[in-house]
Amino acid sequence: MKRKVSKRDRLRLVRLVLVIAFILTGIIPGRIAIAFYQAPIPQAILVLGSASERMEFAAQFWQSHSNLDIWVSDYDWNLDVNRRIFLSLGVPNQRLHLDGRATDTVTNFTTLVEDFVTQKLQHIYLITSDYHMKRARAIASIVLGSHGIAVTPVGVPSRGDKSETLVRVLRDCGRSVVWIFTGRTGASLNPHLML
Repeated sequence: MKRKVSKRDRLRLVRLVLVIAFILTGIIPGRIAIAFYQAPIPQAILVLGSASERMEFAAQFWQSHSNLDIWVSDYDWNLDVNRRIFLSLGVPNQRLHLDGRATDTVTNFTTLVEDFVTQKLQHIYLITSDYHMKRARAIASIVLGSHGIAVTPVGVPSRGDKSETLVRVLRDCGRSVVWIFTGRTGASLNPHLML
């Protein structure tokens, strides 16, 4: 037996969709614009983990931005290797902030956003592989942008890896919006699907 949807329920759904659309198209872009205005030059470097090439690239990038701290979001078991890469390429330990709480790309951002706010960071360089940048920027725009933090992307050249699909980008944008409203990313539902 099908349940008939009442006008009241439809009206509630329309209101919810309008609120979400307003937040995504109004508030977040406005907060990002203010962040770019107040901090036109990035104040830190964020590197998304899972690839030693990203760490090596970030260490070399840091050489010309040595006044900035480097934040790395990766799996906990990669952090020692990441630290060794940075130290071997001349990045001092006091410039490194290694975080092992992330389980996927969405949680790369959701686990660090409060740390960035505490540090009063409004603009960061985002370093990840070029094939991964579209999805990472979309998530960053929602998660970090909702907290008034802008990103400047810096892509690490990859060896012919294909850009991620629109389905993955949209899925993680949806998860990011859910996180804004609930504080949950959905990563625990199926951790193998989220990579």
